[in-house]
Amino acid sequence: MKQLLATVLCVTFAWAAMAQQPSANDIARANEGTVGIIAGMEGGTYTRTAADLTILDNDTLRVLPILGRGSLQNLSDILYLKGIDIGFVQADALTYAKQHNLFPGLTQNIRYIAKLYDEEIHILARKDIHRIEDLNGQRVNVDVNGSGSAMTADMLLTTLGIKADIEHAKQVDGLQALTHGDIAAIIQVAGAPQSLLADAPPNIGLHFLPVAVNQELARTYLPAELSHDTYPTLIPTGQSVQTIAVGDVMAVFAWQPHSVRYNRVRRFVDAFFSRFDEFLQPPRHPKWREVNLTAEVPGWIRFKPAHDWLMQRLAAGTASGATQGQFDLFLSRTHPSASAQLAQSTKESLFQQFLQWSRQHAAAR
Repeated sequence: MKQLLATVLCVTFAWAAMAQQPSANDIARANEGTVGIIAGMEGGTYTRTAADLTILDNDTLRVLPILGRGSLQNLSDILYLKGIDIGFVQADALTYAKQHNLFPGLTQNIRYIAKLYDEEIHILARKDIHRIEDLNGQRVNVDVNGSGSAMTADMLLTTLGIKADIEHAKQVDGLQALTHGDIAAIIQVAGAPQSLLADAPPNIGLHFLPVAVNQELARTYLPAELSHDTYPTLIPTGQSVQTIAVGDVMAVFAWQPHSVRYNRVRRFVDAFFSRFDEFLQPPRHPKWREVNLTAEVPGWIRFKPAHDWLMQRLAAGTASGATQGQFDLFLSRTHPSASAQLAQSTKESLFQQFLQWSRQHAAAR
């Protein structure tokens, strides 16, 4: 009798468990509009801006920000990791990966949706280190392997002929070692203000090293500065420190047109571009205000749905306010008396001219 009862209970529990299992339709519905976005490490600009993307969530789209390890690792994750469609990547990562032949088929498999903001290169050093050249032979932490900071530090130091003793601890540990005087400096690439450095207590005996732009660095990087307003405990009142910056890119896998993943990312592109003005308002990260959606990235190819969206909406006059305003300014300068009457086909042909004008306008600033 006991054996029969046990058998009945087992069958009952098995049927109950089966009844609770989600159906194939439930699983498909849950994944239908989900887009995985690999960001950065906790507290960084990538992570904070990726979190802002969740405002796009609706009945047909769900954005899943995921903590990442930096630009090179993010490229690898976009190429190989299941569930990752989009990633935040420094623009110089593509050049670095090609130079070192890191990812076979990279050019064919990576596209970009938009150029984002610029991230400044922070070199925080002990007081006895006065110039970047003084780092020669010194212990310098550049963040974990695969991070954008480690990659850019390698490119920067190699370009300047500086042979430092490189370490790859997390920057929170690197800052602690620097504060104790165990290492000479840390090199961190992040959108200012970088929270780890902005929260540094006063009078800790550390300062930022200036980085001058030479001809070779200017091929990849932009001049920038760090100010007292951004880092009040590290930069004296009324002073600033010259440095360089690198652009960030919203990179995407080059999914085959009309595939399931392609359609998911296309849906994300439409939501991101059409609602971009919402990212310019508090409490969103202030770095969004630096973004020019029409800006092109040398060496990168734009994801086709993103290119098509910009062309169609700009030509039709229905793009988001900031982007449409730039295109309207271009039209007013090139066709001051007839921009409102231009045919759709004419506006579309002017789009390529607009992109060139946008690049020249940005370079002149």
